[in-house]
Amino acid sequence: MLFVPGDRPDLALKAPRSAPHVVVLDLEDAVPPAGKVTARDSMREAVDRLTGLVAVCVRVNPPTTPWFLDDVAALPDGLLAVVVPKLESKAQHREACQALDGRPIVAGIETVRGAVDARHLLDPPVVACYFGAEDYVADLGGIRTASNDEVAVPRSLVAIAARLAGIPALDMVTLDFGDEERFVREAREARALGYAGKICIHPAQVRYADDAFRPSLEEVEWARRLLTAFDRVGGVTIAFEGQMVDEVVAARARAILAAVEDQ
Repeated sequence: MLFVPGDRPDLALKAPRSAPHVVVLDLEDAVPPAGKVTARDSMREAVDRLTGLVAVCVRVNPPTTPWFLDDVAALPDGLLAVVVPKLESKAQHREACQALDGRPIVAGIETVRGAVDARHLLDPPVVACYFGAEDYVADLGGIRTASNDEVAVPRSLVAIAARLAGIPALDMVTLDFGDEERFVREAREARALGYAGKICIHPAQVRYADDAFRPSLEEVEWARRLLTAFDRVGGVTIAFEGQMVDEVVAARARAILAAVEDQ
């Protein structure tokens, strides 16, 4: 998901060039309080210009803010989903669902309470979620580090909650959009944790995300070799390239090949 300021339709029109799966027009963090009202008209203009070019979502302001209901009222038709940030309680989930009247929701899990209770915030019509590390650490009162040690637990909790809900989870932002190495490292970590993708805030990050979440050639070749050997003996446990392989490992190999076919 490539996030673009909701008050910049000029930038939004350039977003499809980097081939993101989804463009998110952001009315929350990307727009200062003084610009919240006028940003809605700009957002609608951007949605109109992007229609037919790429899937579009809009991130509204959180339900706890005075802008939420007016943001919802301004939403145009044709959106893939509405991104609702900082969900942290069942009451907020109900409020968002009622206000959006059945529209698909991407839930932002970005606070301490939200991370701890994430399992209870992902019921329909939530169709996906993301973990917001920066807001989480600010809420925690911690310190943001390049190691990501301070977000290891909530990052895992969100991925686990998404798995239980049967929806995809998107990994946190990498703010330093010039640091390719860190972005790729974090994306690979996220894939290992079960995340399905990553939030991007710069067009250059889209390609890095695609590469990191796509199974490597080595993984694909390993999966094919393993399944050939496993199926040859009728699916019983075998020794394969120095490790014991049973149905659990074979299922992981099948998932790798399925991911390649989906792409």
